[in-house]
Amino acid sequence: MNKLFLIPATIGNASVSDVLPANFAQCVNTLKTFIVEDLRTARRFLRSAGYTQNFDEVNFFLLNKHTNNCDIEKYLNTISNGSIGLLSEAGVPCVADPGATIVSLAHRKNIPVVPLVGPSSILLALMASGMNGQNFCFNGYLPIDRKDRERRLKELEQQAIQKNQTQIFIETPFRNNHLFESILTVCNPSTIVGIAVNITQSDALHQTKTVAEWKKQMLDLHKQNAVFLIGGGGRQ
Repeated sequence: MNKLFLIPATIGNASVSDVLPANFAQCVNTLKTFIVEDLRTARRFLRSAGYTQNFDEVNFFLLNKHTNNCDIEKYLNTISNGSIGLLSEAGVPCVADPGATIVSLAHRKNIPVVPLVGPSSILLALMASGMNGQNFCFNGYLPIDRKDRERRLKELEQQAIQKNQTQIFIETPFRNNHLFESILTVCNPSTIVGIAVNITQSDALHQTKTVAEWKKQMLDLHKQNAVFLIGGGGRQ
């Protein structure tokens, strides 16, 4: 039976061989239909991952914020011709990434869904944080407005403390410094904050400190890919 394969991609400039299994290319090379966010970057990644098919004979469907829901309904109609790959732009599909609608549709159509192993910046950041990995919550992006953002940070800090639940969130790279400054402004000095930057890359950084300690070591996170974590219950 033909399947929907969920295909992870490298994060940043990480080497394919460093973060994806050895049999990755063998599996992906069997596919001739892909659902992708961006055609150009998808083709570039597939070639770097060892994909050898002729792109002139490959079908690509776009899935991004401009995609019409009516079009999405049609994307899986070609499954009778062969398995389909849902390719992430970076990291794993459907986690802080488009694709859940496609997977949900596949389940309704009784199409087997196969997630392939690959890097998730959210889980890798949690693993390296030293915070509670038994109870955590990913909150996506926080509000852009400063007052709303700081109000939300206080809520997350309280949830982290009351539930001993690690709170994970991200920001658009050019707003990272604003978010970092807000964390240091509104959170208690003893609150634990983890920051993971450029995960899986050669210049990756994973550090967890109290707010008071971070104030002595400010980071410039502008235009870098970062994941932020707030922990409750003090040091593990």
